[in-house]
Amino acid sequence: MEELGRKSVAEFKAADKTPLVLVLDNVRSMHNVGSVFRTADAFLLQGIVLCGYTPVPPHRDIQKTALGATDTVEWQYFATTLEAVNELKANGYNIFTIEQAEGSHMLDSFKPTTDKPIALVFGNEVSGVDGEVMKAADGCIEIPQSGMKHSLNISVSTGIVVWDLFCKLKVQNA
Repeated sequence: MEELGRKSVAEFKAADKTPLVLVLDNVRSMHNVGSVFRTADAFLLQGIVLCGYTPVPPHRDIQKTALGATDTVEWQYFATTLEAVNELKANGYNIFTIEQAEGSHMLDSFKPTTDKPIALVFGNEVSGVDGEVMKAADGCIEIPQSGMKHSLNISVSTGIVVWDLFCKLKVQNA
């Protein structure tokens, strides 16, 4: 790990974070939650907000895929995603849902602004992002897809969107 230049837990917590927060809207799989923690750690994100019946750490099934990221990534829990979104908005975040919806911005052409931090809402594995949360958001981002299924696992979607925005924000801040 030393050769890879990885941060210690203390260094991670003290480091400047990428201005992104991930919001999980009733995600049911503990493995998906653990994977999202690991992605948030990899890109030094500000944190994760777990909502509704999304499982919360500590749990061995979350830890199985998080591999310690629950120790580094800040997280909080809200009973409803709408409550979390309203609080994030009050704290100056732009809120974007990740969903296939009319009027969505395609990820490849989406240009994040750097004047406010961003919260990305990822929905339930079957039903997606709650309709009331969609209405409360500042916009919707869609991952362009060409295959027959037109859907991705939430952990895969998170990795794609976070990587894309991480690169775009890094270039804008360079």
